[in-house]
Amino acid sequence: MAVKSYRDLIVWQKAMDLSVEIYRVSEAFPNEERFGLISQVRRSSVSIVANIAEGFGRDSKRDFVRYLRISQGSLKETETHLLLSQRLGMVDGKQMEAGLSLSDEIGKMLRSLIARIEQELK
Repeated sequence: MAVKSYRDLIVWQKAMDLSVEIYRVSEAFPNEERFGLISQVRRSSVSIVANIAEGFGRDSKRDFVRYLRISQGSLKETETHLLLSQRLGMVDGKQMEAGLSLSDEIGKMLRSLIARIEQELK
């Protein structure tokens, strides 16, 4: 199947799933974290998926790779916020495992996509 849109990319779909899950999980965070951790974890998760889309829409494969790397950074930021949330008792172990498992899958997919595109550029 030819990729006609960023929405066709499974990595984008998985990143969207992660972002939706982050929104759901963070609803239970204490209200005083509304402008702190809630905002940070939501923004970083949205950045993953948004940068995949933005990079896809750029004029070159090199730009796409650059945005995929930014997505990788946002993914690690999201993981860190989740881990902090768990240490603070805001996220239970089951939610943490699910989030980190999906995050690991997305990370592998991003690395694979970057490698494939970089191979095409050679």
